[in-house]
Amino acid sequence: MQVRSDVRLAELTTLAVGGPAERLIEVESAAELVGAVRDADEAGRPLLLIGGGSNLIAPDEGWPGDVVAVRSRGIERSGDRLTVQAGEDWDSLVAHTVADRLAGMEALSGIPGSTGATPVQNVGAYGQEVAQTITAVRVYDRSEKAERTLTPDECGFAYRDSRLKREPGRFVVLEVEFELEPGELSAPVGYAELARTLGVEIGERAPLADVREAVLGLRRGKGMVWDPADPDSRSAGSFFTNPIVPVERAVEGCPSWPAGEGLVKLSAAWLVQHSGFGRGTRDGRVGTSSRHSLALTTEDGATAAELLAFADRIIATAQEKFGVTLEREPTAVRP
Repeated sequence: MQVRSDVRLAELTTLAVGGPAERLIEVESAAELVGAVRDADEAGRPLLLIGGGSNLIAPDEGWPGDVVAVRSRGIERSGDRLTVQAGEDWDSLVAHTVADRLAGMEALSGIPGSTGATPVQNVGAYGQEVAQTITAVRVYDRSEKAERTLTPDECGFAYRDSRLKREPGRFVVLEVEFELEPGELSAPVGYAELARTLGVEIGERAPLADVREAVLGLRRGKGMVWDPADPDSRSAGSFFTNPIVPVERAVEGCPSWPAGEGLVKLSAAWLVQHSGFGRGTRDGRVGTSSRHSLALTTEDGATAAELLAFADRIIATAQEKFGVTLEREPTAVRP
């Protein structure tokens, strides 16, 4: 394990905000990760875990304890199952599955971050989510001070949510097991924009590589593929989740989709735009992306406080105008 004390959290996150880390510990295996977490817990030091840093709003005052950067790597295949270490880069994993002709992740191409973060958020995009392929999540349970394996039911997956997210700080993801479908074709395409791009109908399949390239193209067009040279990618991707509301509270004119009995999912992007925060709306060093209103971006020198204040203005305006509460997707941590 490498321990450093000269790093700012802004250097570890795609939003590039956050103050100094008292101690940065880089771990390269599940065993080192468990050891670092136990050491911090036994010493009573505050602990912050960071993978790819793409879903984190780090505090301006920094972190007065241990910041553990998860750098574990490894992909093991057994039949159609993959066991993946928590620090494995997510998009590299997706590219690996496409090259190996395994379907089920291809529509999740281009999402930044590490594999260990995906079950926490139940990461999803373009009609797929990781809960559809996860068969087990091995974790270190800080409450029980023991390693354990959670089944999908025990993970409690929901839309952009899971038990791991609902019990923050308890579970440290060590590795994730996925079961995929062998073949040259993708899983059934479940998202209209992607189907149009591929020239197929909803529910049809397409070549795996074609789906990956189509998704990457769509994401790049929205500034949602991480690129240090692209200021629109200096974000956490979609900043707000699509609200799920009773049918009777649907907003006139707002695109919506069925979300269970008596429920609809509303377009957060539409709500942001029609609250007066369209693409390229800026407030000092923060604002909406010039290519997608659902992504909030930062400029050099921006602070977490500025970003959160801007997000709160959007939330308050949408609530006042449409009676709908927007929820932040990235996690804002406090020391």
